[in-house]
Amino acid sequence: MVVDNLPLVQTPPRKNRAPVRPYAVSMLACALAIVANPALAQDVEPTGGDPSEPPVPVPPADADLPELGPVITDEEFEDTIPELDPLSDPELDSPLESIEEFERRIAAAQPDGNPAAGEAPPLNDPALADGETVEEIGDAPVRDAELVVPLPPLEQFEVEPVEFAQDESDEEVVEIAYSVQVNGLDAADEQTDTSLRGQFDDLSALEDGDGEAANVAQVSARLTEDSALMQRILVAEGWYEARATTRVDRSNEPDGQPLTAVIDVLPGPRYVFSDIVIDAPPTEPANLIRDNLALQVGEPIIATRVQGAEAQVAVTLPQNGYPFAEIGQRDILLDQETGDGVYTLPVTTGPRSRFGEIRTTGNLAFDAEHVEVLARFERGELYDSRMVDDLRQALVATGLFNTVSVLPEESGEAAGDGTEYASILVEQDAGPPRTLAGSAGFGTGQGFRIEGSWTHRNLFPPEGALIARAVAGTQEQGAGLTFRRSNAGRRDRTFQASAEALHSNYDAYEAFTGRLSALVSYDSTNIWQKPFTYAYGAQLIGTNEQDYDLALGELDRRTFFIGGLIGQVGIDRTDSLLNAREGFRITALVEPEGSLEDGFTPYVRARVDGSAYFSPTDAITLAGRVRVGTIQGIERFDLAPSRRFYSGGGGSVRGFGYQQLGPRVVYPDPDFEPDPDEPDEEAPLIYRPLGGRSLNEAAAEVRYRFGNFGVVGFVDVGQVYESTVPDFSDLRFGAGVGGRYYTNFGPLRLDVAMPLNRREGESKFAVYVSIGQAF
Repeated sequence: MVVDNLPLVQTPPRKNRAPVRPYAVSMLACALAIVANPALAQDVEPTGGDPSEPPVPVPPADADLPELGPVITDEEFEDTIPELDPLSDPELDSPLESIEEFERRIAAAQPDGNPAAGEAPPLNDPALADGETVEEIGDAPVRDAELVVPLPPLEQFEVEPVEFAQDESDEEVVEIAYSVQVNGLDAADEQTDTSLRGQFDDLSALEDGDGEAANVAQVSARLTEDSALMQRILVAEGWYEARATTRVDRSNEPDGQPLTAVIDVLPGPRYVFSDIVIDAPPTEPANLIRDNLALQVGEPIIATRVQGAEAQVAVTLPQNGYPFAEIGQRDILLDQETGDGVYTLPVTTGPRSRFGEIRTTGNLAFDAEHVEVLARFERGELYDSRMVDDLRQALVATGLFNTVSVLPEESGEAAGDGTEYASILVEQDAGPPRTLAGSAGFGTGQGFRIEGSWTHRNLFPPEGALIARAVAGTQEQGAGLTFRRSNAGRRDRTFQASAEALHSNYDAYEAFTGRLSALVSYDSTNIWQKPFTYAYGAQLIGTNEQDYDLALGELDRRTFFIGGLIGQVGIDRTDSLLNAREGFRITALVEPEGSLEDGFTPYVRARVDGSAYFSPTDAITLAGRVRVGTIQGIERFDLAPSRRFYSGGGGSVRGFGYQQLGPRVVYPDPDFEPDPDEPDEEAPLIYRPLGGRSLNEAAAEVRYRFGNFGVVGFVDVGQVYESTVPDFSDLRFGAGVGGRYYTNFGPLRLDVAMPLNRREGESKFAVYVSIGQAF
């Protein structure tokens, strides 16, 4: 092998570097020859005793090799090596330093075994401080003092967050403007009841960006997302082969802004139902499933209609005796050639069932017997899930549970007519039974009134509550204790017995009253508003009251003992207890009573209240109220002042003080003490209502609501009469405005009213604050 034109690398001269020797080329030539012909490396024989001479391979004895000439001649070698000028660097002609001389020089520089100051050994020299050519890393000299400092304990190690240099390009984001263009959707939009473009705009990422993006890539990403959205919308409306392609149009302006994000829509054919197949066992009645599956052959395959129809079936079956029915996975087979779809719905009906026994488990508030009182169904009735939901709501309304569930269970017990009994399992988790409650209000003429109560709702199971109540106010103070049994022997019927002591100090009278009463009622609750309500009971009243004796012309204090019955019925056809907008209410109260002070004097108190509501728009409600009352069989003076009729105030005729309407007496304040410096000063007048034996009231409101707020304009009218029958004369009017804040439990009310044709002694205006509408 002949190597021709082999490039040589000239190494720059350096101190202690030996000149290039010609034998280096010979060694390289030998190496290349061996690689070319491995047989040359079978035996190697030195050419002489000088170990510095390169070995020459000896060919085998039987080898028939051609005669080899020199790789390169001396003349060629001399011509290739550049000439070096020894005058430019004298070190080139100086002999190389021997190893022994090098080691002695290093040792002289570090007599104590350590590197001399300012003359450390080379970093890449294997002979280090101790002169050894092999050095362990652990013995290397440490040139940084921080490397030998002990590490701190883990609990003292503080990690500092890495602070990245902020890219100045992030400080200012250059936004681009774009518009959105949808092509090809109009024809499909005309075939739907809802706006496809409206659905797209509501969910579109492009529309959500308000026509601005950081860059074109962001616009493209939004286009891709909206393309998939458009296809989903079209598929949901029956266009199963819809296609939506996108592009960014820069041709609007010379600089390419604003861009136009374009979506080109190809709806394709709209698929319709060609057949509707229900895969289910026979039901009773026979067409129960098909009649409630609101899908028809020939109509478009719309996802929301399909889901709604299936949901209707899922609701109807449990309402008609199939509590364990299950709706399977639908199958729609589409034919691309005809644009038809065959719809198949599998339904597992389970056994037709009737109500069986009621069982209850868990942390019980009461037993299964009381659950049966709350249930509106009887054993053996056809199962109806609406009755189960009603029972669940009744259990929640007791307020005695953290959680409660009502679920049907298969019993396998035959009930006749091919039906089975379904057990009702009630799982209870009783909650805290105690409640603290409070309320506060203010009314002109009544002042402030604060009421608080403590209730243990299940002190006497089932649902036997003990209620302690106290009231403190400007004109009323008292306390009472009440036992109340809810759902007493019948759903929604309440029995309560009360004892209370009350002090009242109004302009009309001052009274210290004790009352014992028992009442059975069937009333509406916060969850159930009943169309018909009633109450009946009895009461004993002992009261010491201050009244004005017209015959004597002075105040007189008398004691009354009253026994009586209570009867009340009501009809409610409104849509809300606290904020009615439609319907009407009528309530009639009759209280036969007898005065026991001087023998027995029977009389009857009766009152009728009615209200009606109408809303011509969602924001406006028109409301009206009337009240008529009469007391028959007793003279006014013989009637305790607290049992007479009064009118005026927040729940009556607004604009007037509490109980201020009707007959009254005017006299100088007997407790007035004139100023010694003004002996001629007259005592202020006292306007004392006397009450009456009949009354009439009416009110009209216009309510306007916007969001959670509302305003009200109103006019109230009323009067109280001494006679037993109202004659509707001398009617007094009050007018005003109010504000409302609507909460989830009812509106907060603030009304400001003033009397029209104000008379002497009447306030210029009145303010009322409470919860709920005035009526």
